Amino acid sequence: MEDNGPLNDALAATSAAIERVLDPILARNGGPEDRVVEAMRYSVFSGGKRLRPFLVLASAELFGVDRPQALRVAAAIECIHCYSLIHDDLPAMDDDDLRRGMPTVHKKFDEATAILAGDALMSIAFEILSSDETHSDPYVRLELVKHLARASGHRGMVGGQMIDLQAPELELDEMDVQRLQQMKTGALICFSAEAGAIMGHAGKQARASLHGYARDLGLAFQIADDLLDVEGTEEQVGKAIGKDQDAGKATLVGLMGVKRARKQAQILADQAIEHLAQFDDKASLLRAVAHFVINRNV
Repeated sequence: MEDNGPLNDALAATSAAIERVLDPILARNGGPEDRVVEAMRYSVFSGGKRLRPFLVLASAELFGVDRPQALRVAAAIECIHCYSLIHDDLPAMDDDDLRRGMPTVHKKFDEATAILAGDALMSIAFEILSSDETHSDPYVRLELVKHLARASGHRGMVGGQMIDLQAPELELDEMDVQRLQQMKTGALICFSAEAGAIMGHAGKQARASLHGYARDLGLAFQIADDLLDVEGTEEQVGKAIGKDQDAGKATLVGLMGVKRARKQAQILADQAIEHLAQFDDKASLLRAVAHFVINRNV
């Protein structure tokens, strides 16, 4: 059995470090607006894998980026991710009552507060990226803002979510579903893996390698997620299961079947690892992530 100890330790360290960065950024000021801050904090500090922040930190290490700077970018991507989860869970979207085994934000607070908390987390992500503390080079800060905006907008995560909402009425084949997942899930994962290269002024080849790694990793991650929705339990995943099938949404597991989908996830994980050949042992944890995402049970 593969030893995931170093990766698990790194993921736990990432989670703790991200919370230390975001705690003062999401400080309460004693005013009535603190209700939305409480909702933001509830989402951000409720745990999670912190996979995207980890990818930022791991890619930054490849290029010798200062850790405090990388942590700020990692914190920004986590804010975007948490905003997306808050909005995904809303009644008008996926209509979920549980997230990570806890009431979703709109259940804990109310729908209006959940919407505003998501909006505020998105805004603060770009505030973090545009700060001098994140990087001394204004061009790098602009590149980070531009690429995260693209990854999270209508050509990325939001566009993928729009397709997903329409999926029950559309006849999507495997290529269509792959495109959906590359937008909805993969775009933020790609940004996370490339962020270190952007901060480290890396060349086109290095950035292309990390993009290829993240593209395949993102698809493998989503297949594993869909397998958990089919085969997992609510206690395992911390939310309702079987909803995609009940809603008639197209997934690669639904199109391929469980056996073929699991094999495809393994192929994608192997391909992701191949993209890291130029980085030698420096990318050992990134390679471990590729195995982790397809073998996880949460």
